[in-house]
Amino acid sequence: MNDWNTEVIGQYELEVENLRKGRGAWIFETNRGLKLLKEYKGSVKRLEFEEKVLATVRDFDSLRVDQYVRNREGELVSTAEDGSRHVVKDWYVDRECDLKDMQEILSAVRQIAILHRQLREVEEDQEWNLKSMISPALHEAMGRHNRELKKARTFIRDKRRKNEFELCVIRNFDWFYEQALEAKRGMETLFAGEGRHIREGYFVCHGELNQHHILMGKTYVAFTEFNKMHLGLQVEDLYYFMRKVMEKHEWDEKLGFSMLEAYERVLPMSAVEKKCLYYLFLYPEKYWKQINFYYNANKAWIPARNAEKIRRLEAQQEKRAAFISGIWR
Repeated sequence: MNDWNTEVIGQYELEVENLRKGRGAWIFETNRGLKLLKEYKGSVKRLEFEEKVLATVRDFDSLRVDQYVRNREGELVSTAEDGSRHVVKDWYVDRECDLKDMQEILSAVRQIAILHRQLREVEEDQEWNLKSMISPALHEAMGRHNRELKKARTFIRDKRRKNEFELCVIRNFDWFYEQALEAKRGMETLFAGEGRHIREGYFVCHGELNQHHILMGKTYVAFTEFNKMHLGLQVEDLYYFMRKVMEKHEWDEKLGFSMLEAYERVLPMSAVEKKCLYYLFLYPEKYWKQINFYYNANKAWIPARNAEKIRRLEAQQEKRAAFISGIWR
């Protein structure tokens, strides 16, 4: 054990039995269960927001969350002699959700719905006014991404000699960009007409719900890493997880609708939520990510696999469109 983590962990009512590195942090076996120690650079107010929310779902039925642990002084943050700040939280050794296992995927979706249902019981605090705690209107990010797409396309179009990746982009850009514009227009119109109802439907969201943050225990599912948790539309969480699954399964329409059904058996979606989900899926986010990576990286050398990813997105369009069209009917 290094001096700094011995120093920090000594500030807690914990007896350390074993430790190892993991997830960019230290994982400790203690007399009070498994704990994770990691450096923290955010605000205490942000931690208090997370702690209050997570306390409402801690050990609820089949759910677990990585709740923060306060030190001997009752503080959420502990400081080492070198000035670095650290937090300790409950942790779990269970494996990540297997995106190849359809039954496990559906089980995870049901638990996401249960988590969302519990988070709806959290009373909004007037002090939760930090920028990181409230989601901006969804169309704002889409508009920003669209401007980035146009900037990258202009750069590529003006190049005299184009590599394989750039040729792929020139070939299919208009197709994907039209989807991006339609999604942005639709979401903006929806917010303009249903803005008040949408804001009233803001609840606490995980913020980055992928398979890495969903751990499958024998009798429970543990959700971890709530550092992007915010007030917003919970269908953002559902979309984020579902998109990862659908990309892995070549946009299997049957699997997609099975996930929606599993979610709605626990927590039915409103018409507005379904429209938002539709526009989220319509936006070609994976395409934007590839273009954005290219534009902000060393454009003189782009790995061949990036061109292959663009071609794969193009090949998946028919199945993707078939699934998206059925979300909002």
